[in-house]
Amino acid sequence: MQQVELENFKKILLEKRQAILDNNLEHRKSMENMHDLSFDEADQVAMHMKNTLDSSIFTRHNTELEYIDSALNKIEQGVYGICEMCDEPIAKERLKAKPHAKYCIVCREIVEKNSKD
Repeated sequence: MQQVELENFKKILLEKRQAILDNNLEHRKSMENMHDLSFDEADQVAMHMKNTLDSSIFTRHNTELEYIDSALNKIEQGVYGICEMCDEPIAKERLKAKPHAKYCIVCREIVEKNSKD
């Protein structure tokens, strides 16, 4: 992969990382503001459901941040865009769609099939 392409992917990954961090910060601020308010029972149930959803979102964001950090580390190590399973290059179209992809399409399908079984 050419250096220009690597720099472009690095920029995309850093922007995506910052967007997730900004989003998490906004959610935390919103949650903190909600704790200061008084709620009736129905509001408390709704807040509990929102907190459960927010927790799920934070978990997903943290996982995505780990993948992004791993991809950024791979760029620094010179191994970005190489499938972790078969050591073949990941298609640039796949990296454009998911710049923190760990696997090529074929290996991703294998991993997903094995995780369902």
